[in-house]
Amino acid sequence: MEYRYLGNTGLKVSNLCLGTMTFGENPNRPGQADEKLSHEIMDAFVESGGNFIDTADCYQMGLTEKIVGKWLQKQPRRDKIIIATKLAQAMRDDDPNCAGLSRHHIITNVEESLERLQTSYIDLLYVHVWDHGTPIQETLSALSDLVRCGKILTASETSKSLGLEKFCCLQQQYNLIVREIEWEVTEACSMTGMGLIPWSPLKGGWLSGKIHRGSQGAPTGSRVAFAQETGKANQSGPDFDSLAAQPRVWNILDQLKKTAASHGKTVAQVAIRWLLQRPNVPSVVIGAKTLGQLQDNLGAVSFQLSLEEMKSLDEASALPAPYPYEMIQRLNTKRVR
Repeated sequence: MEYRYLGNTGLKVSNLCLGTMTFGENPNRPGQADEKLSHEIMDAFVESGGNFIDTADCYQMGLTEKIVGKWLQKQPRRDKIIIATKLAQAMRDDDPNCAGLSRHHIITNVEESLERLQTSYIDLLYVHVWDHGTPIQETLSALSDLVRCGKILTASETSKSLGLEKFCCLQQQYNLIVREIEWEVTEACSMTGMGLIPWSPLKGGWLSGKIHRGSQGAPTGSRVAFAQETGKANQSGPDFDSLAAQPRVWNILDQLKKTAASHGKTVAQVAIRWLLQRPNVPSVVIGAKTLGQLQDNLGAVSFQLSLEEMKSLDEASALPAPYPYEMIQRLNTKRVR
């Protein structure tokens, strides 16, 4: 496992981050890991050299944080584990203030997360989704106060003119199928020194190697099959038909298969490796419902893609630039530094 600086901080994290959305029972997510298996997965991740674990208050409505907290209590050194969690989404329906990024919700929610995680501090706190109902100054001030009193160690980007703590990284969906953030977000991270943490590197299973050209559907029991059968497709759980209708997706899978074969690696490992070699990416969030899935994902750190292989994957997954980006690119062909 390689260790990289987390954005513009002095903190080093493993280049694979263990996501925990698969921990804890949830009727809308098939095959979730129970507490015992979740602890075994975290044990195996740490034994492999991982030190970065990602969770959220809303995962299984707090159950996932509790599972992580019980595991954390068994660790000999709390300070060796970097725990990231998130806030903003509603945790209760009976309280209009139990959502968003108001000072009230941020302070209350962090205290509740600390209790579930059984720890005195959170290493990294993410703003899970932006809040159009709260003034930005209120959000940033509350986050900075939590950093300064030691409840959280790092958060997200703030205005220097306000004398507040800076954001250090941004977690976004990013994979060979979903590259839209390259129109603006990746450049913003580069300009500000923020780290880019990709989630859903395998696009909900589409880039796992279980779906290939000629497939008539997703494997039974998979997240893609569940989304197709129930009609509950979303960004983290895409269905089969929507992506199967896109020729570009099959071209990506073909190139992944070819590249994987040349290295003796799996399709999933190559998909994750591509992200690890993208600019400003300190760590990639992986997820696992079994120890086998975890071990497969961990194999992404043991090889390198050549410049030619990166270029081939870039070309197979290239998106047509929409307006205004196409025009900006076209008029700047001779203005690239």
